[in-house]
Amino acid sequence: MAETTTQEVDSKRGLRKTRTGVVLSSKMAKTIVVRVSRRTVHPKYRKVLTRWKNYYAHDENNEAKAGDRVEIVETRPLSKLKRWRLKTILQQASKA
Repeated sequence: MAETTTQEVDSKRGLRKTRTGVVLSSKMAKTIVVRVSRRTVHPKYRKVLTRWKNYYAHDENNEAKAGDRVEIVETRPLSKLKRWRLKTILQQASKA
């Protein structure tokens, strides 16, 4: 069994997960709801399925609006549900 040294543990610090998704709601103060989709293959039937999950993300300046494509990054717990924060807005929602 290999022992982990402090150097290996230190090298993993600061690595944060990022996700890309679409903003569903921006009605809360400084909070957005982001839907992140992923495509998987069903193990038995081999059909391609779209799975999704909603993340609550911190938006300090209320920049993102519903329909925007955004990138969120993992952070420390900010509230009961918020564990992510807005990194960038990749694409603005179209004005339809």
